[in-house]
Amino acid sequence: MLLRAVVALCIFNDPFAKPAFILPVQVSEAKHHSEYAVMVKGCLKWTVIMRITVWNEYVHERHNPAVAEIYPDGIHGAVAGLLGEGVANAQVQTATLDAPEHGLTADVLDNTDVLFWWAHLAHHKVADEVVERVHQRVMQGMGLVVMHSAHLSKIFCKLMGTTCNLRWREADDRELVWTVNPGHPIAAGVAQPIELATHEMYGEYFDIPAPDELVFISSYSGGEVFRSGCCFFRGKGRVFYFSPGHETYPVFADANIKQVLCNAARWVYQPQTSSIVTDTSPESPTGWFQ
Repeated sequence: MLLRAVVALCIFNDPFAKPAFILPVQVSEAKHHSEYAVMVKGCLKWTVIMRITVWNEYVHERHNPAVAEIYPDGIHGAVAGLLGEGVANAQVQTATLDAPEHGLTADVLDNTDVLFWWAHLAHHKVADEVVERVHQRVMQGMGLVVMHSAHLSKIFCKLMGTTCNLRWREADDRELVWTVNPGHPIAAGVAQPIELATHEMYGEYFDIPAPDELVFISSYSGGEVFRSGCCFFRGKGRVFYFSPGHETYPVFADANIKQVLCNAARWVYQPQTSSIVTDTSPESPTGWFQ
């Protein structure tokens, strides 16, 4: 499969200078992976690009002035910006609900390694065929990071197989996000605890399967607790759910939240996936593996 790559031509007497120009080329490689060449100290080296798509329904920002003031470029713009700054070799694009096929065409998803998903008011407006397309890509190995109220998105519910319901309250609760798995890559460099002075309360019971790995739990000034950072393996893909991110609070400006999301992108990202066939049940004669 021919995939996009980029050759970065550097100034030879300054190996740390920005490329003089970018030249697109084609590279033969396994499907769903992208590489580019960079000049490092006079040597041409191949580096893997992490291709990230940030999806947001983009409803609150256009209808609620308070949200628009916090996120003038949309929540998708804020998340894309922090990922572009915090994840090395990331190529970040955004997509929204109103775009044709919600911006998640087969071509876009085939060229996405990590998909971030934020939604709240318009879960029901997401077309089932797009949900199925995203689900197939997760099964193939695409990473998925589900944020805040997207716990009720069609794609998360489909991947979990449960209602994904929870308790909630908008009352300016203080939230403390506690790391309960300090050795996990998503917890790297994160304060213990992360303090959000005011935020929406999410509380148990959270109707999800037991996480394959639990990274964070949150506690609130009202007394509730919540499993706020949950990892799942689905097919060949990795899924991370992170609850902070209510639209009326500037959560995505918090340095620790930025760190978690960048760590999450790196954890769900898999530059190579297993060659084991999982999308069919092949008939296998005796000795097929020899």
